[in-house]
Order: sequence, then C-alpha cells, then structure tokens
Amino acid sequence: MAKTPCTKETYDKLVERYNFLKKTERPRVVDEMEEARKQGDLSENAEYHAAKEMLAHIDAELPRLEQQIGDAVIIEFDANSETVRFGATVTAKNLATKKVVAYQLVSPEGVDPMNGKISFKSPMGSAFMGKKKGDIVEVVTPKGKNKFEIVDFK
Repeated sequence: MAKTPCTKETYDKLVERYNFLKKTERPRVVDEMEEARKQGDLSENAEYHAAKEMLAHIDAELPRLEQQIGDAVIIEFDANSETVRFGATVTAKNLATKKVVAYQLVSPEGVDPMNGKISFKSPMGSAFMGKKKGDIVEVVTPKGKNKFEIVDFK
C-alpha cells in the first residue's frame, strides 16, 4: 500500500470530513429515510428517494476517505531544505508577465487554487520540486508555455 504525503492541515480536514459524515450526516439522512418511509408509498416518495441517493453518496465517500486517511503520511516542510520539497510555499516570477505568484505544494486532496495551494503532482508543482532559489522552470499551462524564476521558498 503506497503512502501519500499530506500536510497536517489536509489530514485534519480529511478526518473532520470523515467524522462529520459518519457521526452527523449519515445518521441524519437515515432518520430522514425513516420519516419518509412512514409516509407510505415509496414509489412516488421524492423525499425517500432523495435521502436514499444521499445515503448512497455518503456510503461511497466514507471508504474513500478511510483509504486516504490510512494512506496519509504527514510531512512538514523542512525550512532548512536547500531545494523545493513537498509542503513548501514557492514564490515565483513569471518571466513574461513579471507577475509574482506564491503557491504551497500540497497533496492532491489539499488542492485549493483560490488560496494558493496546488498539487505537487501538477505540472507547475512538479516543475518546482527539487529546484533552488534562482532556478528557471518551464511550465506548460493551458495558456501555453511559461517560464518562472523561483524567487524564494519557505
């Protein structure tokens, strides 16, 4: 079984989601199904079918979350690292636009592009991995090829 690197924050979110589904959401949906079942004819009972569908979704997600939690290895970025590694926050300058961007390299489960968190396996994340301050990396994005200079990482 392959272990998956994970930040503490992502691990905590996975556990929180799992516990919410298992202890709160699933029992609530089961109760909704029971209430809908009491209404009689199930063939035309929209509430029952909606609850049944929601329960199926929850029951499919719980094993996936269990697997992710079981495979997770929490890795903290070593601030003394000389190269970009998992968990690092990389500041880079797009050499064409001169725009400076910052991304934290996280596991695929922790991706949140609106908050600057990208997968270390993504094209940009994997291009940064193992590089040093001052290195130039070329990344193929949907907008074409871009060159970035690594300004800093921490």
